Amino acid sequence: MEIDGGLPVKVMTESGQTYARVSARRLRELVERIGGEDDHFLVVQRIPDRPLVFIQTARDADGAYDLQHRTGRVPHMWVARVTDPGPVADAMVRWARQEDGWDAGVSWKREEFGLPEEAPALAPEVAARAEGYIRDMLQDGYLGIEAMIRETVYLTDDGEETPPVSQEQARELVERLWLERLDEQEKWTGPTDPDRLGRAFAALEEDGIVARENFTCCRGCGMSEIGAEADGRPGARGFVFFHHQGTRGAAQGHGLSLYYGGFDGSEETTKTVGHQVVAALTAAGLSAQWDGDPGKAIDVAALEWRKRLVG
Repeated sequence: MEIDGGLPVKVMTESGQTYARVSARRLRELVERIGGEDDHFLVVQRIPDRPLVFIQTARDADGAYDLQHRTGRVPHMWVARVTDPGPVADAMVRWARQEDGWDAGVSWKREEFGLPEEAPALAPEVAARAEGYIRDMLQDGYLGIEAMIRETVYLTDDGEETPPVSQEQARELVERLWLERLDEQEKWTGPTDPDRLGRAFAALEEDGIVARENFTCCRGCGMSEIGAEADGRPGARGFVFFHHQGTRGAAQGHGLSLYYGGFDGSEETTKTVGHQVVAALTAAGLSAQWDGDPGKAIDVAALEWRKRLVG
């Protein structure tokens, strides 16, 4: 299955580049290019991510490819040695599409390893506090599993020498609650309000507006940092964003304030960008409230915040 013309996967490279919902052709290109400096491997995970479900490949100095895939929290991985990029790319594309018999045509071997021991149980009050933070992050919907684990450890740290929640304890909590959320979102039908918001922002990006969701912690930080997002973007005329505090409010059932402007600093450009943002929101099926004053935020009416996890 492909979503909006792209495969339902996220590709991560050695250099830190990430590509979401790439086409089959683009995934093949990424496989064929690896082997250069800081570009020896790539990892492909599903959208939405499921813990320890992935396929990955690395290219050795001799030009051959190590191909590996894992099916979750099991004590083994499937590995293969392939000399040509064609079969590697074919297998990855079929895996991304979840085709029956996707692994045919490659000689796989099962590599066994032990699973780590379960982390010690948390004190009930600590577990409840950690779960509260995790459920908020899941509801916001923007962080992946690894980022959520780091945030859980950070948010529960009370300054003692030994943190109350270890990485291993946080991982068990996050992965369990993450899978529960995935089960919940599978019941959602049709586009959700965050889907519509994402489509509006994507349309603005294509029209020369730097559009960022859940960007920085607050308006002040967002306004000071948004300019850097236009680096390397010739023709970028303006910007629009909402920050994390806005995300939290929207997730709690409130509206959402969008901040916008022109990179030339002129009132005229800012007003033009504001009208573009309102038009994009309206076209996506959202209700935007703005009186045309370039000094005021654009407000989106209260949303039903069902943000689909990606990972």
